[in-house]
Amino acid sequence: MSTSRMHRSAGLTFETTHLVRDTCLCLHAQRAARALSRRFDFALKPVGITSGQFSLLMSLNRPEPPNLGSVATLLAMDRTTLTANLKPLERRGLVKTATDPTDSRARLLRLTPAGRTVLAEAVPIWQHLHATIEATLSDGDHLRSGLSLLSKSEDCVAGQAP
Repeated sequence: MSTSRMHRSAGLTFETTHLVRDTCLCLHAQRAARALSRRFDFALKPVGITSGQFSLLMSLNRPEPPNLGSVATLLAMDRTTLTANLKPLERRGLVKTATDPTDSRARLLRLTPAGRTVLAEAVPIWQHLHATIEATLSDGDHLRSGLSLLSKSEDCVAGQAP
């Protein structure tokens, strides 16, 4: 091991591990996101979708079909990940992808009637669980605004640390 690497690791104590465990915003957000996803996944299982699929389907519930890029931006996903997440929904006939008639390079996404039915069945489940979870929070609006502020940070979008 190089001298500089040994020097850096010598200051790494178990107390540092506890500090990160107890204070790291990223770790706490990741843990909370996983816990929320598991709860919503379990609740939405009867309608045959996951929490991620619910969010994706809901993002398509618009008067006009959105393009792939706008949905990717809304869901904070790269286009490749969004495309991969669309495939099972397309296979199930819940989503339809079409070429944009005004720009042959762009793809438009829309809910099918079957997709609307599944989404309509899922919304009351989401409403009930969401209200239950929000009732356990001391200030859901404050949490939501903080999370929104973090997700809109230009530094995050640019892939750079602040």
